[in-house]
Amino acid sequence: MTRIGVMSDSHGRVAPEIFEFFKDVDIILHAGDIGSEEVLQKLREFKKVTAVYGNCDNRYIDAEVKGLLSFRIEQTNILMTHIGGYPKHYDKDIIPYFASCKPDIFICGHSHILRIMYDKDFKFLLVNPGACGHQGFHQVCTLVRFVIDGKEIKDMEVMDFNKF
Repeated sequence: MTRIGVMSDSHGRVAPEIFEFFKDVDIILHAGDIGSEEVLQKLREFKKVTAVYGNCDNRYIDAEVKGLLSFRIEQTNILMTHIGGYPKHYDKDIIPYFASCKPDIFICGHSHILRIMYDKDFKFLLVNPGACGHQGFHQVCTLVRFVIDGKEIKDMEVMDFNKF
């Protein structure tokens, strides 16, 4: 069993709520627009972190941070990028990866809109955690956590907190 925390669009901010909500997770997945190397450093001092860069990030912020990642946690395939979209409105550049990577979970950010939904066409769970930074039009910050147990995805939880 692996406990997962998902965040996106921190834009240089590491709110204290992140540490509280993710205190029991095993890994944090950051779906881009990190904002600074300091954000990654603070998160990595706290937990294991896997991150992709976003359109507002310096793409050379860290050699481990790529634009697109396909990886496995237990028996669950995960595809993560920053700009991805949502069912019937995916970014055209990401669609070919759905066939080649065969994700069970597709994680993206960028929109600052929290979305958790099952895509019946591509047969995966879309997780967009919304945004947890100050920058953007969102009214509240949001984070997501869940559990992967083998191939099972369960215990999906959302936290929202004040943007300022």
